[in-house]
Formats: sequence, structure tokens, C-alpha cells
Amino acid sequence: MNIHNKKILDFVKKKRVVTSSEIAKFLKISWNTADKYLLELVLDGKIERIKKEGVNLWVLK
Repeated sequence: MNIHNKKILDFVKKKRVVTSSEIAKFLKISWNTADKYLLELVLDGKIERIKKEGVNLWVLK
């Protein structure tokens, strides 16, 4: 697990529900990069994505 994924997991634990934009702002990276890291965490079974009205919400599994 890379350092970004660890930071993302800690952030999601604190906030419970986050968006890709919040992660991008938190890590100071682009939205696309944040989305890629979040999808990696989904594949690892750490978090899950909830699609809602054009927004991806990310929560701990």
C-alpha cells in the first residue's frame, strides 16, 4: 500500500463519507489522480463507492 492510500484511509476513517474532490484537495493532487487511488482501494477491498446524483461517495467497507 502506498503512502497516499494510507493517508486516504485515515481521512475516510475520520470523515466517514468523502468525495473524490475532497481527497484531491486533501492530498493536493488532481481529481483524476485521487479517483485512481480511490479505485485502487476499492479493488483492495478497503473502501466502497456509492454513486449518487453525479457524485461518487467513498466509504469504508
